[in-house]
Amino acid sequence: MGAQYATELNKQLPIVEDAEINRYLTLLGDSIARLADQRGITYRFFLVNSQEVNAFAVPGGFIYVNRGLIERTTNMAQLAGVLGHEIGHVTMRHSVERMQKAQGANIGVIAACTLLRACGTGLEQAAIDIVASGVFAKFSRDDEREADREGVKYVIRSGIDPMGVPEMFRILLDERQSRPVGVETWFLSHPLAEDRVKETEKMIAGYDPGILVGLTKDSPNYQSFKRRVASLPAPPPPPAQR
Repeated sequence: MGAQYATELNKQLPIVEDAEINRYLTLLGDSIARLADQRGITYRFFLVNSQEVNAFAVPGGFIYVNRGLIERTTNMAQLAGVLGHEIGHVTMRHSVERMQKAQGANIGVIAACTLLRACGTGLEQAAIDIVASGVFAKFSRDDEREADREGVKYVIRSGIDPMGVPEMFRILLDERQSRPVGVETWFLSHPLAEDRVKETEKMIAGYDPGILVGLTKDSPNYQSFKRRVASLPAPPPPPAQR
């Protein structure tokens, strides 16, 4: 089911084809996924050329991250935290529950509306139907909390500083205060409040401090990756604006 939906998603979304960018994103994602999921799933990571801040997981290990999210990170651990969180949605089967509701729906329209905030004219009625049926609705707070917990665990296993998780949350919350339109898409599908920052910090504080010493926060390769993402051609206009 996930592979079928991912095929349709990739037809509708502006997936980045840059080999160097995709190699780094896959390398980072695999370093987390191979220690998180023991089911033998091959995870695939895709960068979407969109300024909307968002990330999404499809059952079967298909993880999508928007360019706009990466451009807001300041270090590797922050993106790793997002990937760990999305992998957590897969391992905990949260995404399966959402995708089962989408059976028979136009997954391409769902993708455009959810990831690109492009629900105008021709897509509008389909988007209304999707929202009404609960497809791609917000994950519950329990789902988000569980994915946070798993994400923190996974990045620590991978040798990455878990403080990237609450740091990324703070970046998004700060932007919601100063420029809410820039992160609107993220908050539509990921309920996030100040208490989640404190909860993830508490989760991290519960680990043996000796385990957290020396974990990687950033690297020159990540900063090179981020610069290359920033140099990509401008994102295409959303479908409703073409």
